[in-house]
Amino acid sequence: MNYRATGLLALSLVIGLVACGPTGQKNAEKIEKVRPVKTTIADVEAGIRKYIAAQTEAGDGLFHLQDDTLDLDMHLVRVHTEYLSVLSPGEFFACVDLADSTGDVYDVDFFLKGEPGNMEVTQTTVHKLNGKPFYTWRQKADKTWGQVPVKGASNDLLGVVEGEDQFTFQYSVVLPETKESARMWIPVPKTDRWQKVTLTHSKLTGNYMEIEDQRYGNAIFYFEFGPSDSGKELRLDYDVVRREKTAYSDASDDADNYLGSSALLPTGGRFAAIADSVLADERGQNNLVKARALYDYIIDNMRYAKQGTYGTGDANFACDAKSGNCTEFHSLFISLARSAGIPARFAIGAAIPSDRNDGGVNGYHCWAEFYAEGKWWPVDISEANKYTALATYYFGHHPANRIEFSHGRDLVVNPAPIDGKILFLAYPIFEMEGRKQQVETTFTFTRKRESQTGAKQ
Repeated sequence: MNYRATGLLALSLVIGLVACGPTGQKNAEKIEKVRPVKTTIADVEAGIRKYIAAQTEAGDGLFHLQDDTLDLDMHLVRVHTEYLSVLSPGEFFACVDLADSTGDVYDVDFFLKGEPGNMEVTQTTVHKLNGKPFYTWRQKADKTWGQVPVKGASNDLLGVVEGEDQFTFQYSVVLPETKESARMWIPVPKTDRWQKVTLTHSKLTGNYMEIEDQRYGNAIFYFEFGPSDSGKELRLDYDVVRREKTAYSDASDDADNYLGSSALLPTGGRFAAIADSVLADERGQNNLVKARALYDYIIDNMRYAKQGTYGTGDANFACDAKSGNCTEFHSLFISLARSAGIPARFAIGAAIPSDRNDGGVNGYHCWAEFYAEGKWWPVDISEANKYTALATYYFGHHPANRIEFSHGRDLVVNPAPIDGKILFLAYPIFEMEGRKQQVETTFTFTRKRESQTGAKQ
């Protein structure tokens, strides 16, 4: 759309200020007049994509951006098609997300001039880092728009602790009345490159041993109980030091192991059809671009709601109900990604509150990762769905305020539950008289230092 009327231009500018950038922004620099040519938004998209592609090819597969403070080599993640603008005849605006090798996502504003098929970039500025703005836009007295630095912008995002977090975590289970023999499996969080976990205290009962799942190497406590264990509490206390998770290489596991199908994570069929439809305009793009398109599809089409048979991690249920909790969000993403040839995997644990330093933890939380450009990229789509301001952050990051219990789906253990595999493991699996039943489970925490939210112990 060519904004010829001042009123329409002003309206476009106001809309743009709310989100990515000035959708009606006039470049302060004077440009030479060009012959008016009818230019569409599709033309602007083609122009910025052509520029990004040419610069990426010249940069040996990476888009290079340098200014007074930044020197970046990045991959294209997405073009914000909703904010492309025709500012005036021959002058245009585009907003693009680009990610560096760590998973940091930079929202970059571009001004272009020219005509369809022949546009050049006249100005490039980094607007946001992981969704946090460096500047906003303000209209001047002469009706043009200029950048205004965001003063005192907080590094604290809603619910997110960046960098590192330290806390104690308590996993508590109260056993029901046990008239006959019973069995139970609970996860044992392990130390890895993102978390250091130390068991500091345990209160256990019954006969127990530590076993390992045969597919992914998760540690699990296996218990056998008798009537004398009725009503007893089991408790495991851990000291945890957790780092914010970003894109990373993992030579220990073949990414192709995460392209397969299972009963609750099917691939092909309607999942392939959905993926093909979502990615119809992304043919030839890298897997980062494709994964972001699938991520956005789920944010736009699913609703976080604990209703129906939610919480099982069934991608078919998620596809039908268009709702669920974190297990449904990430199961649907994994099925769609794998159907598009993008390896993706699942993990589960607990999210530690960022706005206080002790108390209860509201149940388990799960997340996912996908493989692109030689690295695993963390995503948390259910949190991005609940807090849209964090959608950019959660594409490429998991915050420090969480603990991982286990990873993978369809765990294989010995001894095994009566129905075979374990779909995933966060809450205890308790069996008595040949049937599974829920047991009272409580998670609590105490932060060991001042958090990045500013709250103190």
